[in-house]
Amino acid sequence: MDLALFGSSSPGDLVPIAGTDHAGRHWKHAAFVPHPLPEESPELSTSTYLAVGNARAALAALDSTARHLPSPSLLRRPSLQAEAQSTSALEGTYAPLAEVLAADEERPASADLREVLNYVRMADRAFEWAEEGRSLTVGLVGELQRILVERTRSESSSTGGVREVQVVIGRRHGAAPSDLPVEAARFVPPPPGLDLKARLQDLLDWMSAPRPGSVDPVVAAALAHYQFETLHPFTDGNGRIGRLLVVVHLLRLGVLSEPTLTVSPWFEARRTEYYDHLLDVSTRGDWDGFVRFFATGLEASASRTRDQMLALAGVQARLKEIVRQSKLRADTAQALVDYAVGHPSFTVRAVERDLGLSYGRANALVGQLVTLGILSPLGASDSYRRRFYAPAVMQVLVGRS
Repeated sequence: MDLALFGSSSPGDLVPIAGTDHAGRHWKHAAFVPHPLPEESPELSTSTYLAVGNARAALAALDSTARHLPSPSLLRRPSLQAEAQSTSALEGTYAPLAEVLAADEERPASADLREVLNYVRMADRAFEWAEEGRSLTVGLVGELQRILVERTRSESSSTGGVREVQVVIGRRHGAAPSDLPVEAARFVPPPPGLDLKARLQDLLDWMSAPRPGSVDPVVAAALAHYQFETLHPFTDGNGRIGRLLVVVHLLRLGVLSEPTLTVSPWFEARRTEYYDHLLDVSTRGDWDGFVRFFATGLEASASRTRDQMLALAGVQARLKEIVRQSKLRADTAQALVDYAVGHPSFTVRAVERDLGLSYGRANALVGQLVTLGILSPLGASDSYRRRFYAPAVMQVLVGRS
């Protein structure tokens, strides 16, 4: 890490660290420890306040749309799967969105797919806490990390706990091939230990405290996101957990009532700028640039999510109309349309379980919607675990990826 970048306006301290590399060479360097977040908003420019205001308006429009849709919770899962794909790609795990949407959640076809689907499970757990009004704790966030890396190459004996080793992030431009990893790193987060754990709990407490009139919720979400990524409390999954906590934070602050917001596609498309803004806060205290960038991302993400929700709701209405104009009259046919919108791919067994039908009835109903052109099979037609999907739903999700 280039220690010369850290000036007097940096909102943290450089602390000495030392260790031994794999070749037995001793090294000394420094790690960055951020100061606690302020109780008041940092000084922001007029353009940044405008960006914050635009983000608040877009989030309000998204939330209003969710509240007025007949079944907003149905649209949570497809949005969440799209978020899982994008946030994993941002961390270097590549699985095409179509494969994620079509994946067998019980038997992922690859390690990358398992890692992406673990994100969906983790988010479900986090949103459950938010809906229950539970306070965020180190233990709860550690549980999220455990779910995220379960049965992946990142799982270890320390999974679920605050890291016990020093880590480094990225590689800085201009680093020499002979530089030790800590010297060549783009950023070195705080050293491990009880202080790191305490600082993480301080952050979670800060996120739980209401600050009406002193810190706008969008600004608060930006500050908290920076702090989490800078603390880098786990050995793996910090980026994905940090972006998930943005949505959880907005839910807790009452800005959102339904967790359908997908933030990662926008940041994934601007990953270099995203990392640069995080580093600029640490090195020179540029809260203004980071908050403006973050707010612009929230505005674009909220607008994009709203458009997708409206498109899915439109598809849902059209597919239900096809059912109404057919000879099918059972309410279960309409329920299966809803299910297909909320579950981009599924098995007959899943329909049996989730709609409370017999296997025979579920199989017949799926077949009838295939005949109507509402559903199509995925994979081999003679497969016991064959999956089905609604092409119109998949088109909305993949076409907007």
